[in-house]
Amino acid sequence: MLEGFKKFIMRGNVLDLAVGVIIGGAFGAIVNSLVADILTPLIGMIFGAPDFSALKLGALNIGKFLNAVVSFLMVAFALYFFVVTPMNKLQEMSKKEEPAAPAAPPEDIVLLREIRDALKK
Repeated sequence: MLEGFKKFIMRGNVLDLAVGVIIGGAFGAIVNSLVADILTPLIGMIFGAPDFSALKLGALNIGKFLNAVVSFLMVAFALYFFVVTPMNKLQEMSKKEEPAAPAAPPEDIVLLREIRDALKK
């Protein structure tokens, strides 16, 4: 039983997943800070206070839901424009175009060249 547990823990994908979750949590704090400390105040300076929590429709607190939707969209915006787009550009830059190897000539051309070379001798 312990041997099976050891194999499970030592598998690469379990370790990769654990590292990914830990890094993801730390990175989530960075993205949340970007949204809360930079993007939200910018929106507040441009459009006024970006807080909808006072909006209510009877007993329904629509404002909190709108705040959650706006927060989600700002996180998605920040991830896309500050992480995904720059990473894609870096990956494109790191890919070096290797010149394609010339295609091998057809077999009949190879045979004709051999005959030509034999006749020259």
